Amino acid sequence: MIAHIQGKLVEKTPTEVVIDCNGVGYHIHISLHTYSLLPATDFIKLFTFLQVKEDSHSLFGFVEKSERELFKLLLSVSGIGANIARTMLSSLDPKQIIHAIGSGDVATIQSIKGIGGKTAQRVILDLKEKVLKIYDLDEISISSHNINREESLSALEVLGYQRKASEKIVDKIIIDNPSATVETIIKQALKNL
Repeated sequence: MIAHIQGKLVEKTPTEVVIDCNGVGYHIHISLHTYSLLPATDFIKLFTFLQVKEDSHSLFGFVEKSERELFKLLLSVSGIGANIARTMLSSLDPKQIIHAIGSGDVATIQSIKGIGGKTAQRVILDLKEKVLKIYDLDEISISSHNINREESLSALEVLGYQRKASEKIVDKIIIDNPSATVETIIKQALKNL
């Protein structure tokens, strides 16, 4: 299939680009993550994935090979189509998705528009082992983050803060500082709530 396309960037929107490659304009669907990484130059190279369906051929492009590989992994899950996979990569940074899958964080996956509880659980169930193996993540450290997260959220609930509001702030703190202790997470969360 088509592994990559290199050429002149003719059109650019947050969801798609057109690349002129020797007089042929390729219409390529992109995620917001890829859009944010597009170089300022006119000449670009995107790693691509061609999806062939009965009624259409769709080309998806990625600045990073790793994002393309994650996209393919997401497509392997029953119930996740190309548009939902692209929405996932637009909503969260690929590293956040990988960590959410590796740590079994259903709430983060479910926070993406179009993903319900069952689909989020299926994504984690189907991809957790693959993600841990491919990205060489340490499952123990991830689960300790999850324990710290849960303890912090429980403490904030006891203090009278709503779980939904607390989750976003606690997740951001953990992403910014993965080695944060429960005390540090709670102190920083209280400043932001």
